[in-house]
Amino acid sequence: MLNLGKKNIIGVLVDAVDYEAATQAILAAATQGSQLAVSALAVHGVMTGVLDIEHRYRLNSLDLVVPDGQPVRWALNWLYSAGLKDRVYGPNLTLTVCAKAAENGIPIFFYGSSTEVLARLCRNLQTKFSGLRIVGTHPSFFRVTTDAEKLQVINTIKLSGAKLVFVGLGCPRQEVWVYEYREMLAMPLIAVGAAFDFHAKILPQANLVVQNLGLEWLYRLIQEPKRLWKRYLLLSPLYVYYLIIQYFGLKKFEPTDTTVPIKNLNYG
Repeated sequence: MLNLGKKNIIGVLVDAVDYEAATQAILAAATQGSQLAVSALAVHGVMTGVLDIEHRYRLNSLDLVVPDGQPVRWALNWLYSAGLKDRVYGPNLTLTVCAKAAENGIPIFFYGSSTEVLARLCRNLQTKFSGLRIVGTHPSFFRVTTDAEKLQVINTIKLSGAKLVFVGLGCPRQEVWVYEYREMLAMPLIAVGAAFDFHAKILPQANLVVQNLGLEWLYRLIQEPKRLWKRYLLLSPLYVYYLIIQYFGLKKFEPTDTTVPIKNLNYG
């Protein structure tokens, strides 16, 4: 198990952890009924914090931010000699946590995506993990929610008896959701990106060779060019440029250089 704590990646704090450490922290919080705000960040997720000081505050306020993308893992190893042998990929972390939840009888909840995706996701996961207790789901509103709707979601999760929530709203909406809901829910809230679509078999995943080479971005770009081209063709080169600047000490990217969000965004 490896957990070297939070490290500054161009102003965004990312935890240098492996799957075992991340899973252990999540399961401990679920068992104890403790708040734990978690996100799995790839390059795009990091850059949302780099370019938006309010969102940087949200990200740096989360309890656990795992290196979802290979380039984020490489940055931890390059800048801090972290010795991470693998990233902590959101879809794989979902499976790891579900496996442990099934073993320990921990009830889980899924928030986000559509009713169809959630139904397929639950069916596939319960087939894969015998005894997995999925006590509730709630699809995304696909819009900003009202305060009343937000309260309704909170009450639904609490009444379900869930001990942890997986959140699949896409980046950065899911990180905003975790940040805004964590004070009202005493349990782990885990933003896991495209895990819902992957495990529902809506979207195909890149093979392991492509993933390990850090080329999953190219695979996804080919799948969804209209939606993802800005994310990968503009933000990725900027990420590398900023990392080089940080490495050579040409600029300090301070994690405390943030602004507290003025108001909740109520993404749903």
